[in-house]
Amino acid sequence: MCPANRKGLRYEDQARAYLQARGLRLLQQNFYSRGGEIDLIMRDGDTICFIEVKFRRSLAFGGAASSIPVSKQRKIINTALFYIAGRKQLARQPLRFDALLIQRRPDGSDSIDWIRNAFYAE
Repeated sequence: MCPANRKGLRYEDQARAYLQARGLRLLQQNFYSRGGEIDLIMRDGDTICFIEVKFRRSLAFGGAASSIPVSKQRKIINTALFYIAGRKQLARQPLRFDALLIQRRPDGSDSIDWIRNAFYAE
């Protein structure tokens, strides 16, 4: 595994632990389909959450929040629909698309910003 992938997994693990501490339950981590990948799929009560995790070292170029363009959102939505299609028991569950942004502060610590309903499936 290349160093960039290891780093990405480390931040996804940090995000998973953060969300689990807030009551979410992991369904799957790193779900892949032909159309894309979803970092975390978790259950928040009855809601199935598809979570994109982003880390940025600085606020240059808009920081972590600006790194989920509409094209990436479409891929996540299509991948989520593929995931649901293969799990009929989830078909009637409410869905939510979240972003968990990990931003490096100037002092070297990380701030975490969990944005529920970061984008919507139209």
